Amino acid sequence: MTDRAHFASFHPFARLTRLLEGVAPGDPEIDVAGHPAGAPVYLCKGEPQDQPPSWVADELAKAAAGWSRYPPPRGVPDYLDACAAWLARRYDLPEGMIDPKRMVLPVSGSREGLFLAAHAAATVSSKSRPLVLTANPYYHVYPAAALAAGAEPVFVAATAETGFLPDYGALPDEVLDRTMLAYYCSPSNPQGAAADLDQLQDLITLARRHDFTIAFDECYAETYTGAPPAGALQAAAALGGSLDNMLVFHSLSKRSSAAGLRCGFAVGAPTAIDALESLLRVGGAGVPVPIMAAGASLWREDSHAAERRARYQANYAIAERVIGNRFGYRKPAGGFFLWLDVGDGEAAATTLWRQAGIRVVPGAYMCTDGAEGANPGAPYIRVALVYDQPLTEAALRRVADVL
Repeated sequence: MTDRAHFASFHPFARLTRLLEGVAPGDPEIDVAGHPAGAPVYLCKGEPQDQPPSWVADELAKAAAGWSRYPPPRGVPDYLDACAAWLARRYDLPEGMIDPKRMVLPVSGSREGLFLAAHAAATVSSKSRPLVLTANPYYHVYPAAALAAGAEPVFVAATAETGFLPDYGALPDEVLDRTMLAYYCSPSNPQGAAADLDQLQDLITLARRHDFTIAFDECYAETYTGAPPAGALQAAAALGGSLDNMLVFHSLSKRSSAAGLRCGFAVGAPTAIDALESLLRVGGAGVPVPIMAAGASLWREDSHAAERRARYQANYAIAERVIGNRFGYRKPAGGFFLWLDVGDGEAAATTLWRQAGIRVVPGAYMCTDGAEGANPGAPYIRVALVYDQPLTEAALRRVADVL
């Protein structure tokens, strides 16, 4: 078994912990109200630092009787209806395109669903020596899920040359014919690139031609910096409305700063949802009834998501002012990360921690070696803009000064 077959080899934070083990953090030299003097600043995790709306606690309390129930695998009608209504509103879908009872499934955030999507694809695929496609850089769940499902991950470059999105259509037919699942994140993590409607339609058409499933990870769909990014369901509507060969995942973690709520959903054709549900019944946690009550209220209310989006947009304005044209900075279409070219990501991450107590992720830890043998993420660091504006500005100034 190669190192690639070990799940931990895909986990960037496990690798980051090993890199910095024994390295004492320096003083960030940040004097910002609410941030203890000398305390490290963690710009490594994509974890919102603000709180969800206060009324979420009220919704949880009102539904507290549901804590004694096991989570119903197919969810409760109110939650399913709220998810379908948000999809129709956000993506301007034709009336009746999404049947909430048959085409929507609650998941504990998007990560659990994305992981089990590979297993669900394996249960319905008859392909021998199956492949799972993922961008390179990648979210660590994708290749780990492929291996857990008995498939081989195929890493497809998502670099500046490809617009920071993977071009699956450029793969040979013999690869596509063996593919059982492809992961596609838009806006992407870590680069924040967003596919347009034509790209999404082409990808769905490609999957139907070669008979594989696409797992669309759209957890950053509401953290955009300009126009709302296109969604896979919009592309499906433009192609006639069928959801064949696709599963789409959404979550409240980023949209509502509710990462701890563990509340999201999958949407797809009934057969795909049935396959995913059968796995969740065996190995999934399910979404508790009170959490679905709170989640339904969040999916129905859009102003709080707009407030959080404005927060991240303000942080990008700070980054433009502080970083400027250094380190290959560019304002992404979505997400809340900077993908900075610092020459050597591991060295930069170590230096920032040792000298300034600032923790970032080396880009190499989100990539694997390409066909030419080089790791495309090696020159980069990923920086999460998740704090309030004063701390974000102070931390970015320190990053720029140190590097």
